[in-house]
Amino acid sequence: MAVRTRSEFSCTDCGAQHNKWVGQCPACGSWNTLVEVMATASHKADPRRPRFVDHIDNRGPQPLADVAVEKLRRSHTGVEEFDRVLGGGLVTGSVILIGGDPGIGKSTLVLQCLAHMSRQARTLYITGEESAQQVALRAQRIGVNADGVQLFAHNQVEQVLVSANQLKPSIMVVDSIQTLYTQFLQSAPGSVAQVRECAAQLVRYAKQTGTIVLLIGHVTKDGHLAGPRVLEHMVDTVLYFEGDADSRFRIIRAIKNRFGAVNEIGVFAMTETGLREVGNPSALFLTHHQKAVSGSTILATQEGTRPLLVEIQALVDSTSLGNPRRLTVGLEGSRLAMLLAVLHRHGGVALNDQDVFVNAVGGVRVSEPAADLAILAAVVSSLRDQPIAEGLVIFGEVGLAGEVRPVQRGQDRLREAAKLGFKRAVIPAANAPKRVIGGIEVVAVERLEQALERVFP
Repeated sequence: MAVRTRSEFSCTDCGAQHNKWVGQCPACGSWNTLVEVMATASHKADPRRPRFVDHIDNRGPQPLADVAVEKLRRSHTGVEEFDRVLGGGLVTGSVILIGGDPGIGKSTLVLQCLAHMSRQARTLYITGEESAQQVALRAQRIGVNADGVQLFAHNQVEQVLVSANQLKPSIMVVDSIQTLYTQFLQSAPGSVAQVRECAAQLVRYAKQTGTIVLLIGHVTKDGHLAGPRVLEHMVDTVLYFEGDADSRFRIIRAIKNRFGAVNEIGVFAMTETGLREVGNPSALFLTHHQKAVSGSTILATQEGTRPLLVEIQALVDSTSLGNPRRLTVGLEGSRLAMLLAVLHRHGGVALNDQDVFVNAVGGVRVSEPAADLAILAAVVSSLRDQPIAEGLVIFGEVGLAGEVRPVQRGQDRLREAAKLGFKRAVIPAANAPKRVIGGIEVVAVERLEQALERVFP
């Protein structure tokens, strides 16, 4: 007779275990902190549950130097931009979580990858949101040959794993993790307990069998992956799909990657035939003005291992409010206020009666401090209504004392700028190249006031 699996409720604040859900934890008094978890009291085997051995090495402690390191085996997806974000391809036995807004292209991307990889390996597509016919219609619409892709429309994780054990695929896609449920929990699909337990079973299966598992996840209105935060810790790679609803361009960004660089990005364009790779994303983020305009400058930024040129636009206007507004799009808002204070103290430019708006063109997000100098140059350009010279690129971090600090991969940024035809660069003195880079003049500066003199002669 099979042992009946029961569930318990654990407090996320104090960890106390309870047999039933209540609004307030009796142990610590916190409200709405009880979540359903699998009971751990019984260790008897249940024949209904898929049996997987633990993937953790149980041989005991050993010297780190004695651990045999095998070369990572990667599988190419057929989409170069996706391979770049992954660090060179899909690693055997890895679990990748892909999150993004509805309709942004997550299912389209993985279907294109599976269609390519099915020519050389067994692939399995698990759909819990759509019917098999809907997935087939999408494949026809984007024009991919998915005849070799095995499709299974089901949302019970036990049945999914049984089918995977029978087919033994090399790559398995689960669309989406929030639609799966385990029959041993009473909560609805998408709840914290269901997402955590289903993901744990899929991760265990991937590590034991060496199967590559791609999990598609929903995001909340705040842009975070729905479900428990522990979900991101369980997987090997976390990717986010970004893009505006009004734009056809999409950016996939690596937030976590155990087998590659984080903050690596891939750029795509959504077309009627699916996602198309953008080979030169720097050209995407640059605006070609018919004539020079004030408040616009070109920043050489770095996303992972890829240098990008991004246009930074600023608008400075007199305010009618008591507190002038400071608004940024694609940049850190709190850092703008600090930069304006540095500009006042060390650049002699006061903006206490001006509204300041700064935007990174193209929907790209720039979070590194290397954008400081370009932002201040755009702000001063807008304030003075003085366009910045064409063919000029700027990057550098600005400190509170007015010094211009060096940034990472300065040589790569300069080479990217020279490749796109830029003739002059204002950069930190510590990033000045020892060898001349052909086609571009390097202006090295140490102070903010020195940089402003060179940008606005």
